[in-house]
Amino acid sequence: MRASFLARSTNQPGSPQSPEPHSREFFSSPATRGYGRTTKRPRPRQTDRLFWVWLSRCWADWRSAVVIVQPKTVVAWHRQAFRRYWSWKSRQCECKPGQPRLTQEIRHLLRKMKQANPIRRAPRLHGELLKLGITISERTISRLLPKARKPPSQSWRVFLANHVGDLVSLDFFTVPTISFRILYVFVVVAHERRRVVHFNVTTNHTASWTGHQMIEAFPDDTAPRYLLPDRDGIYGTDFRERVEGMGIKEVLTAPRSPWQNPFAERLIGSVRRECLDHVIVLNRQHLRRILNSYFGYYHRSRTHLSLDKDAPVEREVQGPELG
Repeated sequence: MRASFLARSTNQPGSPQSPEPHSREFFSSPATRGYGRTTKRPRPRQTDRLFWVWLSRCWADWRSAVVIVQPKTVVAWHRQAFRRYWSWKSRQCECKPGQPRLTQEIRHLLRKMKQANPIRRAPRLHGELLKLGITISERTISRLLPKARKPPSQSWRVFLANHVGDLVSLDFFTVPTISFRILYVFVVVAHERRRVVHFNVTTNHTASWTGHQMIEAFPDDTAPRYLLPDRDGIYGTDFRERVEGMGIKEVLTAPRSPWQNPFAERLIGSVRRECLDHVIVLNRQHLRRILNSYFGYYHRSRTHLSLDKDAPVEREVQGPELG
């Protein structure tokens, strides 16, 4: 028994008879084979060797540029390059058309004129500024002035609760590609179960194209009673005529008030946070495949707090006994 104990102690890494922990004999011994490599070392092919020989001849200092990064770092680099690209593209210079930016002096003068004449609106203030030699559009003045208050009405929460079964929302959101092109994603959301009724991707969104998407989303007699879009200019005359022909009543929201279209905005936020912020889109077909896969997960698996933590397509409870 004593001999067996001594034999075991000599095979331990810390014993005097065992090899040093950092020596080659330590890793080659039977007791420490578990510390070795778990995967096979990749073997370079002949094309790999030719590539590195050619690179060493053309660029002797190539080792200084090698950096090991994670996938999220590549995604962050792409988004940073996209922001810099559009900052460069939208920079202001003398050769670009358009009106110059308003200075703080003009803004202060406009506020002072409004305080001195509360009943005057944009047309009269625009005439006063023209007489002072200040060139500015009437539309800019109306945008800077505070909005006139209207009589109170029912809140949006009450309205949505009363018509949740007959309401759908629609909205657009943009996705940049790897080549800095802009893709427009159109989504239609049913309020009752937060279902994505229809979606499509395009590079050129127009009013006629948007109206055609409404026909694809609600064929035959499946059109809802109310439609809740935002104040985007894409919903022009062609779109409104198509919606009226389908018997749908359009409910207009206040300008620049995305919170009045909460169902579509929350869906777009979920798509960005859970899917699109982690990938780089290659083209339109690639984006359509990604969204098709995500909406399948969104409908059948993802739980919603507003649905009592259920999925849009009712999900059965699967206990441990079901595996």
